[in-house]
Amino acid sequence: MAIFALGINHKTAPVSLREKVAFAPEQVHEALRELATATAVTDAVILSTCNRTELYFNGTNSQAEQVVAWLAHFHQLTISELQPHLYLHHDRQAAEHLMRVAAGLDSLVLGEPQIFGQVKQAYNQSRQAGTINPQFERLFQKTFAVAKDVRTNTDIGANAVSVAFAAVSLAKQIFGKLEKVQVLLIGAGETIELVARHLAEQGARELTVANRTYERAVTLAEQFNAKVITLSQVPAQLPQADIVISSTASTLPIVGKGMVEQALKKRRHKPMFLVDLAVPRDIEQQVGELEDAYLYTVDDLQSIVAQNVSSRQQAAEQAGGIIRLGADDYLQWLQLQGNVDWVRDYRQRCEQIKTELLSRALNQLAAGQDAEKVLAELATKLSNRLMHSPTKTIRQLLQQEASEPQALINSLLDI
Repeated sequence: MAIFALGINHKTAPVSLREKVAFAPEQVHEALRELATATAVTDAVILSTCNRTELYFNGTNSQAEQVVAWLAHFHQLTISELQPHLYLHHDRQAAEHLMRVAAGLDSLVLGEPQIFGQVKQAYNQSRQAGTINPQFERLFQKTFAVAKDVRTNTDIGANAVSVAFAAVSLAKQIFGKLEKVQVLLIGAGETIELVARHLAEQGARELTVANRTYERAVTLAEQFNAKVITLSQVPAQLPQADIVISSTASTLPIVGKGMVEQALKKRRHKPMFLVDLAVPRDIEQQVGELEDAYLYTVDDLQSIVAQNVSSRQQAAEQAGGIIRLGADDYLQWLQLQGNVDWVRDYRQRCEQIKTELLSRALNQLAAGQDAEKVLAELATKLSNRLMHSPTKTIRQLLQQEASEPQALINSLLDI
């Protein structure tokens, strides 16, 4: 039996295939049951996110092949469609891979924190489905401890590595707490949605979304309990905004120097923090010339991100050492469990021999045979049966004429 990690991710498969292999949350429970039934694996965990689908299981090489076939069949794909994009790790590599994933070292954005919660959710779903046994219970608990250690003792998540996160991090540095800060978001695409999510995570509550398409703005605003305005209402809203972050597909600037100048007068020159994530620009470059307006462009943030990526890569090397130690610890425990099983099996075998010979001796006594002869025969046969296999192995070891086997034999036999 071995631990396997089978999957595809953003490195091995295009999004068109990742979409087909993804498991919806409501599918996972039944899928785990089906997987266990179809392949007879003893443990099974399904981790499915936008960037990866991975199956962790305990089984044999032939069962690993069955899991590949099951995965293809479940998603109505052929094995030939799936196989070129799959990776398969086993034992140490599988344990280290899981720990790297949970710590954010295998993510599209190095060190991103969301994956830790997603691995925990996958583990909890498997517990509910009854596909977690002691080996995987220990593996995942060790994984969670290692991931927390990486987060606590390295800088893997300390610095922003996306322009959206960099923008929000910069805003937090300037304003401290964001709970009472007024934020105006211009645009409603993926970048602004990501900005809104980071703002919400940092405590921002006073959000307003402005967009050319009102319905799209409403859809985004509902996720974050934000207000909605049209682009034409931006000049009226601007004086209330402490933070302005813009990312649209407009070919012309939406926020001009004069508009911001008027807003600052109404704010009595209370500073305004503006971030332009659009290319071409949404905010006129001249806005940065105003005394109380602090304008950052996507280029400004990209330089911050580049420095932070380098910092995270250094932290990733440090995290790798923590993960290797974590895998060592788990594999030592696993080996100990195997040794415990070996000792148990050996003792059970000796018990079977004793029971068999004792039963025979009792039958001989019941038949009236001489008790002294019966006991002597029992002792001889019991010692011969118990010594036969060990003696054979000892002879083979002694033929090696090395000190190590002899020392081991002396220790085992207490001689």
